[in-house]
Amino acid sequence: MVAKDYPFYLSVKRANCALEAQTATSPAKEAERSISFRSESRPDLFSARPWSRNMPPANTKRRDSKLWSETFDVCVNHMLTSKEIKRQEAIFELSQGEEDLIEDLKLAKKAYHDPMLKLSIMTEQELNQIFGTLDSLIPLHEDLLRRLQEVRKPDGSTEHVGHILVGWLPCLNSYDSYCSNQVAAKALLDHKKQDHRVQDFLQRCLESPFSRKLDLWNFLDIPRSRLVKYPLLLREILRHTPNDHPDQQHLEEAINIIQGIVAEINIKTGESECRYYKERLIYLEEGQRDSLIDNSRAVCCHGELKNNRGVKLHVFLFEEVLVITRAITHNEQLCYQLYRQPIPVRDLVLEDLQDGEVRLGGSIRGAFSNNERIKNFFRVSFKNGSQSQSHSLQANDSFNKQQWLNCIRQAKEKVTCAGKAGGPTSEAHFLLSPNGSRVPQAETTLEQMDHSDCESDCSMDTSEISIDCERMEQTNPCENEKQIETNV
Repeated sequence: MVAKDYPFYLSVKRANCALEAQTATSPAKEAERSISFRSESRPDLFSARPWSRNMPPANTKRRDSKLWSETFDVCVNHMLTSKEIKRQEAIFELSQGEEDLIEDLKLAKKAYHDPMLKLSIMTEQELNQIFGTLDSLIPLHEDLLRRLQEVRKPDGSTEHVGHILVGWLPCLNSYDSYCSNQVAAKALLDHKKQDHRVQDFLQRCLESPFSRKLDLWNFLDIPRSRLVKYPLLLREILRHTPNDHPDQQHLEEAINIIQGIVAEINIKTGESECRYYKERLIYLEEGQRDSLIDNSRAVCCHGELKNNRGVKLHVFLFEEVLVITRAITHNEQLCYQLYRQPIPVRDLVLEDLQDGEVRLGGSIRGAFSNNERIKNFFRVSFKNGSQSQSHSLQANDSFNKQQWLNCIRQAKEKVTCAGKAGGPTSEAHFLLSPNGSRVPQAETTLEQMDHSDCESDCSMDTSEISIDCERMEQTNPCENEKQIETNV
């Protein structure tokens, strides 16, 4: 890296140097070193600006992937069976992932948090809200990395890891507060990007080599991504562990521990997300308030849809009620003003409309009535005595339309099942997959943000609903209520 070619890197460096001078005795200073990233390059989030036109392109080199068999003595490999080599590779991947995670988290603080605080780009309170408890996660993973390195033999092989994981994994319960804060953190970060100083700082970081084309939210989301990956990593080690190996029982216990932790954090994160959006609902009149909203503990899905007049609406599907809103700015916060009376899921009528079945409203209908504008509609309606509503809603593509249909149908099945049982709908359960969003029995809150890293608060959050929805429609919904799965 040549500092003179990247003037912004130099300004960040100077800000960090000033901070280091104030904390010269800090042990963290000794641990700081150059950090790179393995993640795929992401497209720029902002359009080009005059000050960036003459800047050289960012270096997009990624952190090289390391294999155990390539890192340690090849002669040792010849003495091991193919299965044992795969086991060593899986253990090494776990250890190397911890090392990468620690470096990434330290960089998030060193290159983003500290300079923005030093340069007064954001206040300390705002940065604390956005970064949450990220600092407290670093020692946890340093502890696991140290334990894994201590049991590694001089030849690079590792005999036992199960007992280490059983003893260490319970500390991941501390992820609860970090993950629960992410919805509010993402909203505040998106809001602060409207400040040209924040936007310019983040853009320059994005164009600098140290970022590897990852924006700030990508860094902040790394802990959550790592958390939901642990079951997969441990299963891979177990898959290559012989049945008579002493690690077998410990690994099975470790998998049960991490699945329980992830499931519990996921539920709490869903409840936190639900509270966040309920607090930002604006009622035009008291009659719009509904106990079904107040009693909701999870948002099944939400996102932007359009009606047949082209009006953008933000629709929330809670456990027992569908709420149609308009996104507005209130007291410098993104809020959601109710557009119509909430619709109980129990009484909601859902229709899948064929392409071309809906006529676009408005006085300029003829000028814009083309095939693209009359696709991907579905209708939700409700009638109760003198009250009735009907909304033709358009998704941005056929895939998202199908996801909305699946979610609403699934919510109706849950309500129906609970009604037959003679009680309220049960607490929402969630599945975890390595790349999904959260919807009941389909995707998770912990993973939902994977697909909205570069979107605003009004983005469609159902863009990755699992295809499990379709499979589950063919099963007994009451049985689904009784199962909590962790799908990695």
